[in-house]
Amino acid sequence: MELKWLEDFVSLAETRSFSRSAELRHVTQPAFSRRIQALEAWLGTELIDRSVYPTRLTSAGQVFYEQALAMLSQFHEARTLLRGHTATPAATIEFAVPHTLSLTYFPRWLQRIEAQLGPIHTRLRALNVHDAVLSLVEGGCDLVMGYHHPSHPVALDPARYDMLTLGVESISPFSAPLRAGRPRHTLPGTPEAPAPYLSYTPNAYLGRMTEVIVANAPTRLHLDRVYETDMAEGLKAMTLAGHGLAFLPHSAVEDAVADGSLIRLDRASRGVAEGQFTLTMEIRLYRDKLAAQGDDPRQVLVRQLWDVVTAELAQDAA
Repeated sequence: MELKWLEDFVSLAETRSFSRSAELRHVTQPAFSRRIQALEAWLGTELIDRSVYPTRLTSAGQVFYEQALAMLSQFHEARTLLRGHTATPAATIEFAVPHTLSLTYFPRWLQRIEAQLGPIHTRLRALNVHDAVLSLVEGGCDLVMGYHHPSHPVALDPARYDMLTLGVESISPFSAPLRAGRPRHTLPGTPEAPAPYLSYTPNAYLGRMTEVIVANAPTRLHLDRVYETDMAEGLKAMTLAGHGLAFLPHSAVEDAVADGSLIRLDRASRGVAEGQFTLTMEIRLYRDKLAAQGDDPRQVLVRQLWDVVTAELAQDAA
């Protein structure tokens, strides 16, 4: 039996929906159904009454639900106990953060929090948005910082996960300049001379945001994809070298824009309206409510940090 089967079953017992639980567990519905079936096969009994709609538990499923909760709780307690015997300080908060935020927003944000809370022992895992959220769902971290946009929302159940909106991040097209201070590459391009385009890989969250910009552009963009990577810093380096234009988060390029080594194209291109190729995302912080209720030093520190951030946001809103 796998731990994720128990977590899948608990989610299904709470949502009573295969599709909703599959979404929350970040798997396809067929894969989620196979995992529930694998759990039933391992137990040798049916947990889900599939003869009715909406989904409901069998009598065996109702009994096993309580046992599953107890087993998951014992697993998390065991992990906390074992972590206390490692060389890592007991009160170390584990963050999962997308690569770009880990290099730009996160260091300054943590500095601001530490100014109020004092020095914090942290461990940061730089992941893509999907894997960062999955790490929280599977108990691999204490806090997730990530992007959110309505076109590609983070599907975490608010009954289980707390969320704070820390700020916003915009993504716009940028190009290196010519000597005259004009951009080397411009938008929208033409069919005969498409703009050389430095692109994210399809699985990158910022790549999906770029697709939204292109799809909703007021005029058709003619782009020639000449380079691809999943890292915004990699695209920034190629853009600075003049290889093409790229859609980059503002926090990653603010220094380059300030010194004139990058130019924002929906401010500088002839015939392009201000901001028409810009998209704004939220920067959010998430935690697992159940895990945050623990009494070990790490979870106490997580709650203290969460309270500091909540108070800071309330003060900014006042």
